[in-house]
Amino acid sequence: MDREFMAKALVQARHALALDEVPIGAVVVVDGKIVGRGCNRSVSRSDPTAHAEILALRQAARRMGNYRLTSATLYCTLEPCSMCAGALIWARLARLVYAAKDPKAGAIDSHLRLAQAEFSNHRFEVVSGVMEEEAAMLLRQFFRARRRRA
Repeated sequence: MDREFMAKALVQARHALALDEVPIGAVVVVDGKIVGRGCNRSVSRSDPTAHAEILALRQAARRMGNYRLTSATLYCTLEPCSMCAGALIWARLARLVYAAKDPKAGAIDSHLRLAQAEFSNHRFEVVSGVMEEEAAMLLRQFFRARRRRA
């Protein structure tokens, strides 16, 4: 099941790539159904908060009629940053499944370990590495093309 929904997050990442955004995608799943989708849109929206995870959470919260997504799983193609990890905590997310680690800004496993922080009033399950190579390949492709243009 995790691979099926990660494949949907990768579709979102490809949408971001087509928009010349960093190719990160996310989907929120409740009871086996996608209730939120997002891809990075920070550049096109001139919005530093328009990360894939945030956009997917916003859509899911609207659809569910509640900002608390206590039975939700978020599938994301890259380890969330500190902003997105904080949003997952505030959403009371049940579970996070991500593909590739982010050694520079990842706040789940690479740095900070916010999903399990002792100071937080909410913790959630984390699964990493699902379809990691596919997600990492999209990121490498994007940054390689960007370096060629520069």
